[in-house]
Amino acid sequence: MLTIALPKGRIAEETLDIFSEIFGGDFKFESRKLIMEKGGFRFLNVRNQDVPTYVEYGSADLGVVGLDVITEKELDIIDMLDMQLGKCKVAIGIKNDDTLDWSRPDIKVATKMVNITRNYFASKAVGVEIIKLYGSIELAPLVGLADAIVDIVETGTTMKENGLKVAQDIMDSSAHLIANKNSFYSKKDAILDLYEKISDVVSSR
Repeated sequence: MLTIALPKGRIAEETLDIFSEIFGGDFKFESRKLIMEKGGFRFLNVRNQDVPTYVEYGSADLGVVGLDVITEKELDIIDMLDMQLGKCKVAIGIKNDDTLDWSRPDIKVATKMVNITRNYFASKAVGVEIIKLYGSIELAPLVGLADAIVDIVETGTTMKENGLKVAQDIMDSSAHLIANKNSFYSKKDAILDLYEKISDVVSSR
């Protein structure tokens, strides 16, 4: 039996829809249940940020998680397939009346994506002071905690509603199918069989 870690919310639902399409039947988590066994698969319903951890440590053979999370966590897993779900960007946001001054000696950036932010600013040879926040990141520039933020942007509405604008895109992200390295070799046939089926559905959409 393959164990697959899914992030709670829309991505989980869209992934289970793909399984419904492939295998028929109704793949759905009951209200508050965190484990579902169906069609020879075990699904775990976990927080988005935790999916790669379950996969890296082998508690799940496969997982579905955003490329931004994979990039941020720098984990030792196999990235198998872009599932084209949950498309968004990681972007730098600043106040509407500000400009991003790359010549400043030390830009203060609030974010939960510490590694992505540090690596991006390093690639520009710009000094950055990173302030780690876990939520309501848009607040930071408004109260003088930071000059800019780095965050996920889907439509840009949240930034706009808080008087911010996108100053620069850092990367595109969408949900990817990932595999545990040991599982990939010990359960290779089952994993590749499933990969082919998911890939067919993704490419036909």
